[in-house]
Amino acid sequence: MMNYDSFYIGGAWVPPEGTGEFVIASPTNLKPVGRVPAGIPADVAKAVSAARGAFAAWSATSGAERGAILACAAELLEGRREDIAQLITNEVGMPIKMSRAIQAGLPIEAWKRYAERAKTHAFETRLANSRILEVPVGVVACITPWNYPLHQVTAKVAAALAAGCTVVLKPSEVAPLSAFLLAEVLDQAGLPAGVFNLVVGNGESVGEALVTNSGVDMISFTGSTAVGKRIARLAAENLTRVSLELGGKSAAVILEDGDLERAVKNTVNACFLNGGQTCSALTRLLVPESRYEEAKAIAAKAASRFVPGDPVDDQTRLGPLVSERQKHRVLDYIGKGIESGAELVAGGLEPVDGPGHFVRATVFGRVDPASDIAQEEIFGPVLSIICYRDEDEALAIANGTRYGLAGAVWSLDEARAQDFAARMETGQIDINGAPFNLDAPFGGFRHSGYGRENGPFGLSEFLEERALQLPQDA
Repeated sequence: MMNYDSFYIGGAWVPPEGTGEFVIASPTNLKPVGRVPAGIPADVAKAVSAARGAFAAWSATSGAERGAILACAAELLEGRREDIAQLITNEVGMPIKMSRAIQAGLPIEAWKRYAERAKTHAFETRLANSRILEVPVGVVACITPWNYPLHQVTAKVAAALAAGCTVVLKPSEVAPLSAFLLAEVLDQAGLPAGVFNLVVGNGESVGEALVTNSGVDMISFTGSTAVGKRIARLAAENLTRVSLELGGKSAAVILEDGDLERAVKNTVNACFLNGGQTCSALTRLLVPESRYEEAKAIAAKAASRFVPGDPVDDQTRLGPLVSERQKHRVLDYIGKGIESGAELVAGGLEPVDGPGHFVRATVFGRVDPASDIAQEEIFGPVLSIICYRDEDEALAIANGTRYGLAGAVWSLDEARAQDFAARMETGQIDINGAPFNLDAPFGGFRHSGYGRENGPFGLSEFLEERALQLPQDA
């Protein structure tokens, strides 16, 4: 059990203004794993005030000074790597083997890279007779989801701190414990008081109080498209800068000459990662009509390896969904898929024994591209196989949703794959199973949001340009 009774505000652990709390339960066995306070708008006001008060001094520090503190934080996080993995497995249900690599490994590496980037980034350049200064935006409200709790926090907080911004973080109340661990680490690393502040609460009260606070200069949000739209509307009142990383319905397209075996297995793995609770999950598999039966057989065999089980077991590949609400949402979509007439290739509605929020790894075949399961973000282990007749139709189907976050293309001719990928209206496309690049820009088109995270692109989100026009002889 990790129990917290205070928020981290102004460099200290401060009792909340309200009396409520959130009990964090394991999605595997439904037993409590931690407790945190439930904030109210008064807590937000305190946190924003602290961040506002700390901004002038923090923004005046050098990139080298900021980088040194971030490097110390990265080192401290490295020392708690196993704690982080176990904690997030208990909070979210990702199998421990993957938690070690992704939930712990990715954010630690990102803190290291932003520490180095703070030290080396050119915050000043010269353009003819102008000095171009890249200056921090100001106080940033970071609002993050539960599916990759520390990684999503890091993509925002580490970049904002490296840029010289101060931060108020509101992590998801569903999985906030790793954010409290991060607050402990940043305090231990010597981050000045008020530079990082942590408040937890539901979106309707604490989230909206943060978004509408006139002391906030920027909002960086990751979550659902519906909430992203709401934030954009509220932020417009104060003309607050907004960056949104939202939902996805990403397509993996296997061209006629693609390596079918490898492509289908890769797509199944990508779809079912973290129980399908990944915004960039490859949830649509597009295959040539002539190769459907073969693709279906490969997908069924690959899905059979994702047996629901205890995520603390090293052999488990499919853990529970994060909550009862999420479980019912996913089962409802599986029911819609069956009703639509799609071919049920694997999984389905059969209950999984035990108390956890488990759903079977499900694959549908011959899915209508216009159906709900092909158009809407399910956020669970559900893959839709869609057939196409030629590349033009494949491209139309791939681009035929309101989203545009990620994608994949498979072809033995890499130039052909790249040409197809260049026409996909989405933010990041993997070619023939290429690995994730932590420094490449991550973000979406259309209803998947705007703005980019990771690498120099993520740093730039928290900077704005100031031009000093100098006399010609200066």
